[in-house]
Amino acid sequence: MTATVSVLGLGPMGQALAGALVSAKYRTTVWNRTPGKADALCARGAMWADTPAQAAAACDLILVNVVDQAAADSVLTAAGDALAGRVVVGLSSDIPDSGYRTEALVTARGGRYLDGAIMTPTGTIGTPAASILFAGPRDLFDAHRDVLEALATVSWVGADVGRAAAFDMALLDVFWTSVSGFVHALAMAGAHGIPPTELLPHANNIAAILAPIFGEIAERVEADRHGGASASVSSVAASVRHLIAASASAGLDAGALEAFRGYVDAAVEAGHGADEISRIIPASVTAPSL
Repeated sequence: MTATVSVLGLGPMGQALAGALVSAKYRTTVWNRTPGKADALCARGAMWADTPAQAAAACDLILVNVVDQAAADSVLTAAGDALAGRVVVGLSSDIPDSGYRTEALVTARGGRYLDGAIMTPTGTIGTPAASILFAGPRDLFDAHRDVLEALATVSWVGADVGRAAAFDMALLDVFWTSVSGFVHALAMAGAHGIPPTELLPHANNIAAILAPIFGEIAERVEADRHGGASASVSSVAASVRHLIAASASAGLDAGALEAFRGYVDAAVEAGHGADEISRIIPASVTAPSL
């Protein structure tokens, strides 16, 4: 039997999700608080629902993509008993704890819940270049994998429904701290008369060496192995202090660097100055594999 799908929420990402499903020839119903956002999709063959409950009743699989999990919960509450017997896939970015609340809400109304984290921009949706991570019951992921693969390259990251959001938050941390670091670097360079385009190739060289560095740090943290340092905590402490001083001289805020210095100083004070920089992350805060 061909799956029937409803998409609740038609912001840019919701429209991309619904559009990919329409292109893949799935019977797709859409709902949004602002009906006009559905016009182009309906012209392509999607069906409009006047309410979340009507959208839920029209399908086997419900995708929810709204601004955050609180908004998703509001939409799903409005769907009410129409969730019974349906599978709900949450695709709204939020913290891991919020997924547990949504799972409880859906389960209480007779549905089942799978949580997802979209890791790529709207323009990639519907292509293998897109990536979506899913967490929750494996049987739900397997049963609906064909539909989900019409949206992206998909990965199941565990039965704990909070794990997709945990991956999302951790990876967004990498992304946004990298972007903010680059923006800060442009300002630092600009303060010394270096234009962005002149700095860029050198910044790209730095970015290219990060992958093997990430690999070594991850392996060391997981193994709790920090000896034989090639980049010691003490050397990082000196470098960060130079960066903070240079930021102050350029009139730049160094809040992120100050926070990082706090972690580094704590490691030095604990007697780990000669260890590899992986020691900055205590083994006690790394998550066990599930």
